[in-house]
Amino acid sequence: MNPSTPTIRLFAMDVDGTLTDGRITLTEEGEAHKTFHARDGGGITLLPSVGILPAIISGRASAVTERRARELGIDEVHQGVSDKAACLAALCERLGLEPAQAAFVGDDLSDIPAMRIAGYAAAPADAAPETCAVADFTAALPGGAGAVRQAVEDLLRREGLWDDVVKRMTGHAPLAQGESA
Repeated sequence: MNPSTPTIRLFAMDVDGTLTDGRITLTEEGEAHKTFHARDGGGITLLPSVGILPAIISGRASAVTERRARELGIDEVHQGVSDKAACLAALCERLGLEPAQAAFVGDDLSDIPAMRIAGYAAAPADAAPETCAVADFTAALPGGAGAVRQAVEDLLRREGLWDDVVKRMTGHAPLAQGESA
């Protein structure tokens, strides 16, 4: 594998329960409030620097999701999607990729078909057991608490890109596990 050309070129994520803890607060005016973890955002922003396009594929449509995606530079935002696998496949086709070149991170039963066609699948720690069963990686953290950041790191480690990312971001090679600064 050539570290400069990752096998996974698209990193698609569900939102509710994956990028958030799954809770949706509705105001009397009908506005939805969601909470996103900054560390997930930090992980997502690493992806384009190594040639991986971030994307959102969500069953629920939300202006809050659209705004967070803009903040993170995510141009591929697909909301109100009932068939996430079909959406992922169509997105891959439009981008000239095979589904095996895509990652999908999800937390519930509706995410499993997309996870099954993706070349890399991940789930938060608190995902449905059936979802974790099809994941290549299950984060130690729950949705909305850094699980996506952990999935990004796991993927980049598998692709042989993590050490270069750490060195570029910090100016130093990463510490070996158990090593202190």
